[in-house]
Amino acid sequence: MSTPEITLTNQTTVLEGNQWKTISIAETLFLLSLISMFLPAKIYPVIFLVSSFFFYRETPQIKFPNWSIALAVFSAYAVISYMINYPGEPLALTNIIKLVINFCFLFLSINWLGSRDNESLINKLDIVLLIVLALSLVQLLIYHQAYDFSLILGSDSSGQASTLYRDSLFYWGLDDKNMFGARIALMGFSFIVIPIVLKNKLSTWRIVFVFLIAFLSLSRTPIVALILGVFMLIWSSVSKKWKIVLVILIAISLPFVLQKVIRVDSLTSSNDGMGIRLVYWKAFFQHFDTISPLGNGFLSAPGFLETYADFYRGESHIHNTFLSTYLQMGVVGFFSFVAFLIWFAQECWRKMENPRLWLSLFLPILAIMMILYSGYDNDVVMYFCLIYLIGSLQEINFKNIKLGL
Repeated sequence: MSTPEITLTNQTTVLEGNQWKTISIAETLFLLSLISMFLPAKIYPVIFLVSSFFFYRETPQIKFPNWSIALAVFSAYAVISYMINYPGEPLALTNIIKLVINFCFLFLSINWLGSRDNESLINKLDIVLLIVLALSLVQLLIYHQAYDFSLILGSDSSGQASTLYRDSLFYWGLDDKNMFGARIALMGFSFIVIPIVLKNKLSTWRIVFVFLIAFLSLSRTPIVALILGVFMLIWSSVSKKWKIVLVILIAISLPFVLQKVIRVDSLTSSNDGMGIRLVYWKAFFQHFDTISPLGNGFLSAPGFLETYADFYRGESHIHNTFLSTYLQMGVVGFFSFVAFLIWFAQECWRKMENPRLWLSLFLPILAIMMILYSGYDNDVVMYFCLIYLIGSLQEINFKNIKLGL
């Protein structure tokens, strides 16, 4: 009786092994690109460039959809702004090069992914994401161990949470609390969604695993982003009875989440990350009339904040993708970037009509962009690649999704 089961298991193992043996150069580089984002040495631009070349070689026909045109307008305007305002300035040059490389990677990878069957690649991606997240967990546990695990149940303030990150112990991810937290959220949510498209299954251990890593990061950003995405997934998958249970569980856990995770008591404090954001956003709106419709220039946020904010902590952007874009690149930059997002979402929808899945996938990145990113970060670019890859595999009927281990 057990022989067929053993045979089936052996066949599955052989099949998985063959998938890795037949992996293409472009597939290998795609997965290495993801891994390179977590390495302490900033080699990812080189990996992105080499990957883009092989994506181009393996794509039968390069297409130029509307979102890519909007992205080209945004990129060109950013380069022009850099050349006018900061020609040769090292930090600005580094950022403009990253912008161009990241967007080339996005354009060519989406063309490549859209021209092929990606089921085998998603299976490989699943393993890579597990390794990446496991190493992130180890990195965070090393931080906490050095802190005698005194912050293992959460911190009282954003400033206290930041002290957890010690340069001497840094080997994986990012040494910045919020950026590392955001990366955990985006890669972690991709890891949560993969079983939905491969097996029609919402995995509870994956949800717990990713939330644990996010919580240990002591950053509010990943928790908020994950709550939005996971809530949408569960809400779309369960019956009315379980939706009531879900609401009750949220109500019970809300005090802990607000106190220990969101740290609501210190939101407006001057030494709190959210308090700093509120000061910067207030400066933007109060002094909106001082911003040129053409933008104040690429990387102009520090000068603006130093002049108009009640206090300035040295950040290179205003902690909101859309406000930063308008501040730096004005009407042209703002509307071209918004057009890119809208048209990219439409491209995803045209590729595969999965409205609930696409909404779930876009919610975390939009939430994080509202409080963190510059907009051309490698996290953003890679996440767009991942959601296109995962969300376009097949149509999903959420009535058939099973909640399991």
